[in-house]
Amino acid sequence: MIITVTLNPAIDVSYRVNNFELGKGHRVENGNKTAGGKGLNVSRVLKQLGAQPLCLGFLGGQNGEWIKNQLKLDDLEQSFTTINKDTRTCLAFIDENQSTQTELMEKGPVITEEEKASFLYTYKQMFKKAKLIVSSGSLPLGMESSFYKEISKLANEYNIPFLLDTSGESLKSGIEGSPFLIKPNQEELSQFAGKNLKAIDEMVEVAKEICDQGVQHVLLSLGENGAVLVRKDIVLKADIPAIAVANPVGSGDSMIAGMAYSIYHNYSLKDSLKMACACGMANAMEKKTGFVQANIIKKLLSEIKITKI
Repeated sequence: MIITVTLNPAIDVSYRVNNFELGKGHRVENGNKTAGGKGLNVSRVLKQLGAQPLCLGFLGGQNGEWIKNQLKLDDLEQSFTTINKDTRTCLAFIDENQSTQTELMEKGPVITEEEKASFLYTYKQMFKKAKLIVSSGSLPLGMESSFYKEISKLANEYNIPFLLDTSGESLKSGIEGSPFLIKPNQEELSQFAGKNLKAIDEMVEVAKEICDQGVQHVLLSLGENGAVLVRKDIVLKADIPAIAVANPVGSGDSMIAGMAYSIYHNYSLKDSLKMACACGMANAMEKKTGFVQANIIKKLLSEIKITKI
């Protein structure tokens, strides 16, 4: 079983507003409401690929109950830790005419020490059935940036591959937990390095330094420029075809879902990178976040080129 961890989930509400302007009123159609959070996007894509993920994390209040019900409709197994505060809401205003997206993201509830301890108990209980763990997104208030480091080390004790997709201080600290794989984009890797990384050679150099610290793989997503997968002994570059992008939100989550699925099924490194890219692209071609189609993935797999650099 693949375990997904979403510590700071949200109800995501998106509105399509053409010619969006700040300071003005806009009449819109009803918003599109989804159970959001990077780990939940990963879970949905894994389910569509044929896996049976188990969702862990924190949920509370009416928003939390709504998310639970949505996941049931998606036939996703879940074992969330209940918290006293309400799960957050995030808003997105999408302007297709100007190709912009404006987001308002609540910070979310403060997690208590008791709630954290309850989550850790559930997390460790799942090691009996977990073959792989994917932990994605920001940390909620009340949790130290070292928490990803802590749960990565716990997974390592049981030889369970731990895949981490986060940024900022959470990423810096998480790397110290020696996760099996991290998935930064160019901006996140630059933030980690403390300098603006532009050339692929520069990014690969930083990724190799991260591998020297105990991380086994660095999957670097480069948007329309494809991706690079770095391991101590090999560097692979994925060149991808041009696609018609409908909604890029969730593409990184779909990418790590494809990678997790591949690792779970013992794909080769090259095929894993292909699958990760195909899933990310397939998501970007859909208006719905965290949604991929098997026939699209199959077509993209034949068009992605992998080279050793």
